[in-house]
Amino acid sequence: MTDPIIKPDVMRISWGPQHPMSGQTRILLDVDGEKVHRIIADLGFTHRGIEKILENRTFFQGIIPIERMVMADTANIGLSYVTAIEKALGIEVPERANWIRSLMCEMARINSHLYAFGLQAESTGYFPAVFLWTTTDRTILLDLFEELTGARWSYNFFMPGGVHKDLPEGFQAKVVKGVEYLRRRFEDYWVAMVENAVFEVRCDGLAVLKPEDAIRLGATGPVLRGSGIPMDVRKDEPYAAYADLDFDVITEPACDVMARTKVRYREIGESLKIMEQVANEIPGGEIATKTSPFVRPKQPAEVMSRVETARGEIGIHMFTEAAPNPYRVKINSPTLRNMYVFERMAELSEILMADIPVVINSIDPWYLDSDR
Repeated sequence: MTDPIIKPDVMRISWGPQHPMSGQTRILLDVDGEKVHRIIADLGFTHRGIEKILENRTFFQGIIPIERMVMADTANIGLSYVTAIEKALGIEVPERANWIRSLMCEMARINSHLYAFGLQAESTGYFPAVFLWTTTDRTILLDLFEELTGARWSYNFFMPGGVHKDLPEGFQAKVVKGVEYLRRRFEDYWVAMVENAVFEVRCDGLAVLKPEDAIRLGATGPVLRGSGIPMDVRKDEPYAAYADLDFDVITEPACDVMARTKVRYREIGESLKIMEQVANEIPGGEIATKTSPFVRPKQPAEVMSRVETARGEIGIHMFTEAAPNPYRVKINSPTLRNMYVFERMAELSEILMADIPVVINSIDPWYLDSDR
């Protein structure tokens, strides 16, 4: 544990883990009155040993526990692990399966960003209605997930070689209808949040993260792009069907809490664009390459997969031997990287105690993701 700053009138206080806006973690703050001098994220309250669990499950069995890392974004998390398996085993994925994967990942991205909007509205001290809006609108996506996979949260739908089932009859029309509804709703979100005077006062100019600091500290996802850095794994190292899909990498130049909020808002628009493209242009063909549930690598392999989740890049570093389970798995999660950035925020710009919930929710942490 880092020693407290020894200065007159500086006091160390514990914020969480029971605090309603801290999630499942504790944050230590060195404060002088309302001014925060140092932030220390005391992580590990939800450590569940997922990496070790994966080493003791077959490749297929490991898909279920890894999705539990981020329940609001299980499709992107699951795809990162499945992609690592496919690289290690040399499994090819049919084109149609890749398009279905991209559709699910963008639906999950919107679901996660809506949850982040609700928390950000709550953290500014008002807007209970916005959280209820996001909860209601997410049901549009959860209904689609349920029809396609049979589950609303953790799907176990991706498997090495493809997906478990094809799109049901009429599903593409429902996707287009959902896209049209959500586009109308996001006009309301813009007026209620981004253009709201209270939200502007709480977020504009707060917790500025300059581009050079974002790169130096290892920021990722909307936190990085909110500092004007156009880095997105879907464009830089395309996977699934992203090389064939038309979308833009969203950045904002202001580098503050409002910029990070706007990035997520505009990214939802790009995700809706991708959903519409998949619904209208998805190619035909097979949905999976036949693969045994107990498949073994032909030779030892070391692979790395990268996937752009709603919170940023997740990396899966996997070692395999001639066994039906990985020998070692190491997860580089986006929340862990961004929490390191959050710890440095008080050194980069002035932050008050009342700003802490607003700043931390601009990072959009998911503590099960950081603790693993």
